[in-house]
Amino acid sequence: MSLAAAAHRRATAGASVSAPPAYPHGTQHEYLLEGQGPLARTGVLLIHGLTGTPNEMRLIAKGLHRAGFTVLAVQLAGHCGTAEDLVATRWQDWLASVQRGADRLRQHTDGPLIVGGLSMGAVLALALAIERPRQVAGVVALSPTFRYDGWSMPAYTRLSFLLPLFRALGIGRHSVFMEAPPYGIKDEALRDRVVAQMLSGDSAAAGLPGNPWWSVIELRALSAHVRRNLDAVRAPCLVMHARQDDIAAASNAQDIVRGVRHAPVELVLLDDSYHMITIDRERRTVLARTVAFAQAVAGRPAEGPAP
Repeated sequence: MSLAAAAHRRATAGASVSAPPAYPHGTQHEYLLEGQGPLARTGVLLIHGLTGTPNEMRLIAKGLHRAGFTVLAVQLAGHCGTAEDLVATRWQDWLASVQRGADRLRQHTDGPLIVGGLSMGAVLALALAIERPRQVAGVVALSPTFRYDGWSMPAYTRLSFLLPLFRALGIGRHSVFMEAPPYGIKDEALRDRVVAQMLSGDSAAAGLPGNPWWSVIELRALSAHVRRNLDAVRAPCLVMHARQDDIAAASNAQDIVRGVRHAPVELVLLDDSYHMITIDRERRTVLARTVAFAQAVAGRPAEGPAP
């Protein structure tokens, strides 16, 4: 979600769609943190959410880096620009960005690869584990979002299954589902600061303030692909989700528990956060569990070399 980018910046500072370019806006907003010590050989690839930016993964990235890991926070195609840039991309382009990020990280590491993401980024992390079972050694799914069904979602979002019909009819290319309170953040003071930054208009820092209809179509298609193929995941998974998630109900996390049958899945449910668990009241717990999981995986290599 876009709000996380703004919060992380504050926290760390104090019809048919035309064929898209390969990586709109390049990769200038992603960042690589070189690790130190024995854990530097293990790479951690972090993936932001729909309409978000790599900034929203910065606190998790810095915590993993302090623990010694080499970390890359990738920039997804179509992001960090305008809504039109985003609408011009499909979910396959976002996955291609993740694959490119994994290849770039491999140039800096020779050990296991752990992939983690927030919201839609968690779904893309699972997609990479499905596509590259011999390369991905662990998955961290934070607030995984296969569908927008949280308690704060307006009733009309339940009609999102009609969106593909609208696109076929050429309707809604410039329409957006605007985010609404509580914006995925339970901490009220933090929420106020984040909203102010998000509305400032700097999409590269804070993301977009809403989800374009046609991009939601792509999220639904990505989610369907991943849910159909969860049985192909061979890497252990850490899934963390807030019980009171306002954007995506905890049943999204349960989908992973039920669908991944050939690898261990650890589910952690949080009691004092909303959707943005990486910055909300239990962010330290999220970071600590993520680091502990990565340390455990670092001693367990993937099944073989990357294809």
